[in-house]
Amino acid sequence: MAMLRHREFHKAPVPTGLLYSSRSLEDVIYREELDAMAQRDPNLHVFHTLTRKQPDGWAGHRGRIDKAMSKPNIFVCGPTSFVEHVSSVLVELGHDAFAIKTERFGPTGG
Repeated sequence: MAMLRHREFHKAPVPTGLLYSSRSLEDVIYREELDAMAQRDPNLHVFHTLTRKQPDGWAGHRGRIDKAMSKPNIFVCGPTSFVEHVSSVLVELGHDAFAIKTERFGPTGG
């Protein structure tokens, strides 16, 4: 929580995801503060998983944090040279090449 408070205090624009595992929604510590932070900051995403008890209509993750939940989806869109460069950097940083989805575009004809 201290890291998120520090990030918010300094208005850090870095995209951030928090994977938060709890037994039930009632067991989420700092729930109101986290919800408020996420509402104020479009670059902060809080993902809850509930391991034991889910409220009616729960559409979130069920069970413990697993490989599927922690695998990022990465989307890169732009001119071909940009997409190739960014994709290469992401792979060098250790991201799975199959998790990188790309869309390329170039100049229009004429």
